Amino acid sequence: MIQLREKDLSPSELRKVAEKCLKLTRFYGARLLLNGAPELAADIGADGVQLGVHSGKITAARRILGERALIGYSAHSIKEAEDAAEQGADFITFSPVYYTASKAQYGPPQGLQALRSICQESPIPVYALGGINIDRTSEVLNAGACGVALISALWGSTDVQKSAQQLLQKISPLCN
Repeated sequence: MIQLREKDLSPSELRKVAEKCLKLTRFYGARLLLNGAPELAADIGADGVQLGVHSGKITAARRILGERALIGYSAHSIKEAEDAAEQGADFITFSPVYYTASKAQYGPPQGLQALRSICQESPIPVYALGGINIDRTSEVLNAGACGVALISALWGSTDVQKSAQQLLQKISPLCN
């Protein structure tokens, strides 16, 4: 699953990029979520959205997208996870598990114990986010996360394809 997270594009530029991404994800058999854009997701036929505290209500997104769409929510506490589930989210991303510059504004890393707790208490699936790299995937999955969300572990790599293959090899045995 790919999440298109482009906050600096104009609406028309975002549409163009989203349509190109949708063609690619369909070709490769992947799903596409748009960050905070339920209307655009519905318009182009994306698979769903990822929302956060500043990107609109889950219930409104569900009305726009329908029951079959995926709605994720960026949570930083069990209360946020429970609220997201109550409002109809399908899953949450929990962050930051480890330090990462892109999540520094949310405070210090929450760590594996907090991830373990939220995975045990959350009524919906939890994806670990924040500072996740290929070597850390096993420990976050063993803590109860149903998957990982990451950026720099792939895009910061000198060989994205090789890194993606290594990641898949690492997580596949843990996800069966």
